[in-house]
Amino acid sequence: MGSGSGGAMTANILRRKLDANTTDVTVVDKRTEHYYQPSFYLIPFGYLEPDQSRPIDELLKPGVEFVHDAVVGIDPDEQFVKLADSDDLDYDYLVVATGHRLDPTATPGLLEAWQETDAVYPFYHYEAALELRDALEQFDGGTFLVTQPDTPIKCPGAPLKLTMLAEDYFRRRGIRDDVEVVMTRNADHHFGVQPYRDKLYEIWDERDIEFRANVSVDRVDPDAGVVHTADGDQLDYDLYAPVTPQFGQEAITDGSPLADGSEDGEYVTIDKHTCRHDEYDEVFALGDCENAPHSKTAAAARKQAHVVAENVESLVHGDGVTAEYDGYAACPLLTERGKALVAEFDYEESISAPVETKLNWIMDVNVLPSVYWDAWMKGYDPLP
Repeated sequence: MGSGSGGAMTANILRRKLDANTTDVTVVDKRTEHYYQPSFYLIPFGYLEPDQSRPIDELLKPGVEFVHDAVVGIDPDEQFVKLADSDDLDYDYLVVATGHRLDPTATPGLLEAWQETDAVYPFYHYEAALELRDALEQFDGGTFLVTQPDTPIKCPGAPLKLTMLAEDYFRRRGIRDDVEVVMTRNADHHFGVQPYRDKLYEIWDERDIEFRANVSVDRVDPDAGVVHTADGDQLDYDLYAPVTPQFGQEAITDGSPLADGSEDGEYVTIDKHTCRHDEYDEVFALGDCENAPHSKTAAAARKQAHVVAENVESLVHGDGVTAEYDGYAACPLLTERGKALVAEFDYEESISAPVETKLNWIMDVNVLPSVYWDAWMKGYDPLP
């Protein structure tokens, strides 16, 4: 279920590992295009071209069946997936990789502000990322505001990257003195992992980027150009790039037993190492849709995909589940044009040093997109 980063990788790995004469691999998704989502914070500044998608049926290896339909229910006891317009899909093993559902209507006024004004661009949506590119070219000063929702979000580093790249963009355009750059989050800090957090604070202090902690967005007033917060405060904006509230997919949240063990019924409950469901042995999940305590990035899904595929392969062959995911996640933090630091960490510790280099920028902007399409999505992993 799902053809995003985790789903496409896992399906292609399984197709390579399993005998096509004895095992069918099927991917179901309501979308037909797969987007390179890290491009959404690069497109607005011209660092990647807008054409960053591939047709899903071309992304999957020969021998992987693609079913274009929406999943509306899962019965793990009878082992079938219910689809909106097609017959039910029976399964022996199920991999849930449905990702997050973005819902701009969850913040009152946000959708209207995006659709009806020229100042609000929720850049986690591809269309808004394209529109933000044009808006930045026209922007000549005022408050540039980035906010985050109270919900979990995919790639928690993306709002920070957009904020830093915007500040750098304003400096390069010669209007930095006329712009106030502000980012909020409903937490004590803008980034959760040390030592990267302290390094980012150092960078933001040097560049006069303002972080406002413990801010919960309540509603947006597009007529006034104001964000109202839950504590009664308000934030003015002239150009606003909010992160859209994000939730589990409705097939999981609407009473699925796969999510019964999660705190709010939003996410598939799994063993954080094997990625196997905590009750249904033939079900696995990875990426944004599950409750393991790791950062939801493509780099994490890339590692999980190999673990899930190896464990499913073992079960198909009648063996036990042995492969384990260690919580690895990586987030290239682009701090300005030509510089980036890479935050790498797992369940236990941070891995990489918090150092800004040009090489990190080149890796993320010039190398990784090709690696993503030509290796990771095809089920190969050339990077350690």
